[in-house]
Amino acid sequence: MKLKNLFPLIPAAIFLLPLFFPMGCANTTTPPTGGPKDTIPPLMTKVNPLPGTANVPTHGTKLVFTFNEYVKIKDASSIFLSPPMEKKPKGAIKGKSLVVTFEEDLEPNTTYTLDLTGAIVDNNEGNPYPGFTLVFSTGEQIDSMCVTGLVQDCNSLKPLKGATVLLYKDQADSAVFLQRPVAAAKTDDWGYFSIRNIQDTVYRVYAIKDENNNNKYDPESERIAFLDSLFRPDIVYNDSLYEFKKFDMKDTALCMARKTQFELNVFREKPSKQYIVKKERVGERTAYLTFMAPGAHIYDMRIKGLPREKLLRQFNPQLDSLELWVNDQRKMPDTLKLDLVYDKTDTTGRLKRTKETVKLFLSKEARAELMKKQKDTRNRKHEDTTAVMKTEADATLIEQYGFQVTFDFPLIEEHWDELEFKSVNPRQQESKGSVRVVRDSTNLRHYSIFPTEPFQVGYDYYLKIPHRRFRDVNGFYNDSTLLKTTLPNDEKLSSITLNLSGVRNRYIIDLLNEQRNKVLRTKITEKDGEVLFPYLKAGNYCIRMTEDVNRNNLVDTGNLLEHRQPEKVRFFKLKDKFLIEVLEKAEMVWDVNMEELFR
Repeated sequence: MKLKNLFPLIPAAIFLLPLFFPMGCANTTTPPTGGPKDTIPPLMTKVNPLPGTANVPTHGTKLVFTFNEYVKIKDASSIFLSPPMEKKPKGAIKGKSLVVTFEEDLEPNTTYTLDLTGAIVDNNEGNPYPGFTLVFSTGEQIDSMCVTGLVQDCNSLKPLKGATVLLYKDQADSAVFLQRPVAAAKTDDWGYFSIRNIQDTVYRVYAIKDENNNNKYDPESERIAFLDSLFRPDIVYNDSLYEFKKFDMKDTALCMARKTQFELNVFREKPSKQYIVKKERVGERTAYLTFMAPGAHIYDMRIKGLPREKLLRQFNPQLDSLELWVNDQRKMPDTLKLDLVYDKTDTTGRLKRTKETVKLFLSKEARAELMKKQKDTRNRKHEDTTAVMKTEADATLIEQYGFQVTFDFPLIEEHWDELEFKSVNPRQQESKGSVRVVRDSTNLRHYSIFPTEPFQVGYDYYLKIPHRRFRDVNGFYNDSTLLKTTLPNDEKLSSITLNLSGVRNRYIIDLLNEQRNKVLRTKITEKDGEVLFPYLKAGNYCIRMTEDVNRNNLVDTGNLLEHRQPEKVRFFKLKDKFLIEVLEKAEMVWDVNMEELFR
């Protein structure tokens, strides 16, 4: 029989063949595993040109990195060239090789480094290539100096991943705005950077969070850090330097063992231009303005058709957000015209006293809601006709902040002398007392109320705000409210006491959460003595200390052109650790020399 006559029988044979073999030959309950998972990263087997090659052509340059397996580009932005060019290097995979090309000519007589850390993974399992830095020169020699350091957030002192460190030989203040650096590097997961094979010369050093990846500083959208003094590298690079090895970022011990020559604290500058960026009318008698920059200076303002004294206003502490209320019971028009005289940035970039009319439109939603309330009086909510207030009497904070009362709208009539305060001791004996009221200097709607006698453990305290004793700008009166608190007597609660010495300035002492992103309590001091944080639950805390140089009770940022760093921040540490573990029933006391801490 000819072979071609057998072709029609092949499909049938394939179908019937399994029927002639016992089923016991295969495991029908467990699918094949395919062997152990590949966890081995790719291995580089060849580089062209070789590391340290000089006289590399400036035009049509091509760098080829060959691996022992097929790879792919995970993050093209991690193919980082120093000094950077206007157009970024292009990477392409050809077979088992990564080919890097350039869209513009390289600079002559320049030492370049191309770093691949975080850029490459294997094709199948995505195992990351640990990284490689290729150094080459378009001139006769390779530059030999190096520098290392740390970049961190100025407020939390947390390491800043992905920041760009920039070195400039040009010492002009404008260089970081207009030019690309002569050397650069990205920070790793630990905020650490290392720049190798740079010239032996003097540099200005900056770090930016380069949001648009142009290797220049854009103050409107980016954060920056700078070194106070000029820097000249004093370490010669060699392959044995520990700080330049490629580490697994999860290996804390190895990463933390790297030495740093300096630290850079990144901050966000105050915007340089001043103007109104947002306006909104949020109610019939309520609106707010937002300014581009802090420190807005207003000379005069009024609502057209109303006396000046009918307009109530309040800035936030940074003076970049302004709340407005109209103290007039008449029906307000859909559009309020606000005449405003303030310092505004002109076309030359200078502040100039400017008169501006801001139209405050009542939004469609607010207008519809207002008309609904006016027409449908039967479904009007109680809070629609009441001077609404929010109250708080947190037992763990009452000694520091007192009873707290915040009204939704400013008051135009108030009778604090009619508050009723009493205490009940453990023997249930009742005693009336007096209080003092403190209005918040940054929020005219917020009040703190303290008894004239100190709080005592075991006593119950009652504060009554009587009915109709306060009236807001809407003409509404308050409801009666009773607040009660008792100092905690839970034996499981703990306390932290700091005995401060060497206090030569005003300091803001913040108790933070474990993540260092939330302030739990704040104390401000300007003299030696005790700072107490009582009634703490077991857990992890951090203590941040800020040197309040201008004594404004704010943590102020820096300014690059004025060569002013952000206000100094230090953390109280135990055995070089930020976290303070507070156990139950603990009374933790430490001595802190502020002069040494901030030296």
